[in-house]
Amino acid sequence: MKNLIRYSLLLCCFLGIQAQTEQVSEKIDSLKNTLSVVKSTDSIFKAKQHYKIGELYRKYLLSDSAYIHFYTAEKIFRQYNYKFEMAATLFGIAVCQTYDKDYTGSESTSIEAITLLESLNETNDVKKYKAYINNNLGIVFNELGLYEESIKYHKRALALKKDLDGDFERSIGLSENNIAFAYKNSEQYDLALKVYKKILSNTTLLKNHPDVHALALGNYANTLYLSNNLKELPGLYLKALSICDSTNDTYNSIIILQHLAEYYYDFNQIDSAKYYAYKAKSISEVYNNDDLLKSLLLISKIETGSVSNKFLKDYITLSDSLERSERLKRDKFARIRYETNKIEQQNVQIAKERMWLLIISIVIALASFLLYLVITQRNKNIELQFIQKQQETNEEIYNLMLSQNESVEEARDLEKKRISQELHDGVLGRLFGTRLSLDSLNMNNSEEAIKTREQYIDELKTIEDDIRKVSHELSSEFVSGSGFADIIKTLIDTQALTYNLKYKLIHDDDITWDLVGNKMKIHIYRIIQETLHNIHKHAKASEVEISFKLKNNVICLMISDNGTGFDINRAKSGIGLKNMNSRIKELNGTINIKSKKNIGTQVNIEAPIHQI
Repeated sequence: MKNLIRYSLLLCCFLGIQAQTEQVSEKIDSLKNTLSVVKSTDSIFKAKQHYKIGELYRKYLLSDSAYIHFYTAEKIFRQYNYKFEMAATLFGIAVCQTYDKDYTGSESTSIEAITLLESLNETNDVKKYKAYINNNLGIVFNELGLYEESIKYHKRALALKKDLDGDFERSIGLSENNIAFAYKNSEQYDLALKVYKKILSNTTLLKNHPDVHALALGNYANTLYLSNNLKELPGLYLKALSICDSTNDTYNSIIILQHLAEYYYDFNQIDSAKYYAYKAKSISEVYNNDDLLKSLLLISKIETGSVSNKFLKDYITLSDSLERSERLKRDKFARIRYETNKIEQQNVQIAKERMWLLIISIVIALASFLLYLVITQRNKNIELQFIQKQQETNEEIYNLMLSQNESVEEARDLEKKRISQELHDGVLGRLFGTRLSLDSLNMNNSEEAIKTREQYIDELKTIEDDIRKVSHELSSEFVSGSGFADIIKTLIDTQALTYNLKYKLIHDDDITWDLVGNKMKIHIYRIIQETLHNIHKHAKASEVEISFKLKNNVICLMISDNGTGFDINRAKSGIGLKNMNSRIKELNGTINIKSKKNIGTQVNIEAPIHQI
């Protein structure tokens, strides 16, 4: 577990943050005040504030407080899928876990963070945090005694830092020191000394960053001591300690003082060993961490008798206290992680429920739409069936009209034949007999009688000729095809009388209605009926003209009035006009309407004859 806090300090230095404790406290208070006034809806801003507070706590080894703020920030970043911010926060958590010796947890958190960064574009910030995380993994594996792994991750961190834009001279020097430190711990002293010499030969680095100089020189001296190369000792230790004193670097001086105590103790210079050991203990008491623990153990080793026992007892007590504290922190962090995971599971469950709700809503919407389509189509089908039935009914009505008209015509023909027969057989016969009688009376030869009889006889001949003519006309057949024309005339007579219209009907005798299909005759009948109705309802006309003409086997129907006229474009949406258009369409015909305000309207319809 040795040198853990020294590695923690290296991480703080690696981020380039140095501030006084009072300044940090003021910054934390300022950030907390900002959090208290931030609107609850601004979650990302709150998460960033928590992250900043966590960073300040972490850099001053207050991992307990840092952990809480990091986890609060991480939950929000994870919820909104802010991958870079989440990776940076996970790095802070991983470092806190390293502080508290939760190395397995730190490794897991670091891997999660670096995996997130791998999915992002390779920006300078992404590469920088990859370097931070690899550095932390190097520390973790060093503490676990996996030195080869430690060296591998430290080298990755070093390569990433060399590729960064900006001034990373100090960070590169610290990473090189970490690699040499891992070599030293794995007892590869020659490799460690080689790296330390490289660092110490970088005069620019040593001049600009004396803290790195002191750190590297102290470790270089300790590596010489461990490799039993004592020629330059304790001079190098003392030089490194002098640099620490000049830069007020008390923390690094603890390690150097302990190394000096060990060195003098090995050479049996007890007074010097005690001096440096007690001085290390005095400084490390401020931190109350592993360095104090090591100082207590070192003094118990140097001292003898009851004094040694006292320091050994203090060592055991502090060791138990630190172990208990670390265990409590790990348990606390585990509870926080458990609660976080529980919240995440709840969020996943909520997301699933929302997804199912969305799916159900979409299914209901689709079902409603399909139901609407089915109902609409059903209504259309019903409407179509109604139109078909209406057409069938219209045709049936027209057929009944034709049948009735044929019955009337048949009865009329029978009556005409009967009258003709009566005239021919009865009246004409009697008149003929009377004429013969009058002829027989011509035997009276008086001039006056003869003249009178001749007058009667001539009159009777005239009557006979007239009756014969009437009889002949009555006996002749009615004009073929005059039935539909009569129906149309009857319709116009009735409508004109009802609507108080004067009309003029012009009919082309070339049209043989008996050869025209019933469907066409029904539509023409209805069109005239609808047009007359519209003239009465809208046009306020007093006169109407209707004409039928035949051109190239096309019936041309014209209906005009002297009404008020109308706007054809506005009237196109009317039901009556739609019905007329529908009928014309079924006849494969055309309709043309001309209308002028206060002049009148003319409807021209052309339809090819549909024969029976």
